[in-house]
Amino acid sequence: MRTFGLIGFPLAQSFSQKYFTQKFENENIDARYLNFEIENIDELPALLNQHPYIAGFSVTIPHKEKVLKYLDEMDETAQKAGACNAIKVTWENKIPKLTGYNTDLIGFSESIKPLLQKHHQKALILGTGGAAKAIAHAFRLMDIDYKYVSRTKGSDSLCYSDITSEIMKDYTVLVNCTPLGMFPNINTCPDIPYNLVTDKHLLYDLTYNPPTTLFMQKGIEQGATTKNGLDMLHLQAEAAWKIWNS
Repeated sequence: MRTFGLIGFPLAQSFSQKYFTQKFENENIDARYLNFEIENIDELPALLNQHPYIAGFSVTIPHKEKVLKYLDEMDETAQKAGACNAIKVTWENKIPKLTGYNTDLIGFSESIKPLLQKHHQKALILGTGGAAKAIAHAFRLMDIDYKYVSRTKGSDSLCYSDITSEIMKDYTVLVNCTPLGMFPNINTCPDIPYNLVTDKHLLYDLTYNPPTTLFMQKGIEQGATTKNGLDMLHLQAEAAWKIWNS
């Protein structure tokens, strides 16, 4: 049986396994999708040795950047994003060849484009992990200026206390790439000045559970447009499936 899977830690709230299991059942595909919960990316070679039949797997937090060192090849999107979330595995003499891709860009771009208006010219990316890097690359392709926001100030990022009324007025797209607000920690959210959010703002949360995060709810209360990451996950899952079958 063809086997696909997901690596990450933790995986208790994984979307992918349910999605692909249902897909395989609905479309009569003889395949399975397993969760491989590994806390350290250096466990990957042993995992592949134990399962020398995996045809492809998805990569989620915290391994989207750390997995790069194990790839034999990367497509241009993964290279430019500096992060990988889909890997095709080909086997020769029981030796795996790993080719990395990034479908975050496809999922995010296609799901946010219908919501973008003329005044959405600048964006704040909350978080600096692998998903945030893919979002940054998507904004570059869309000609949207962006700044990262992190808990600590960096050479290419603001810290949350740096966000002024002027910045909030100019940067009308806010994307939460942090796990803040994700189930079960639903009473948390990024520390931005929500009182400065207006109906000109678009708040996009990569989280999909709960469907309306506290980040989104605070935006709704200020009249902002909001969207969660469920459509993005569907789009990137289908993109990964095409990659694995190419």
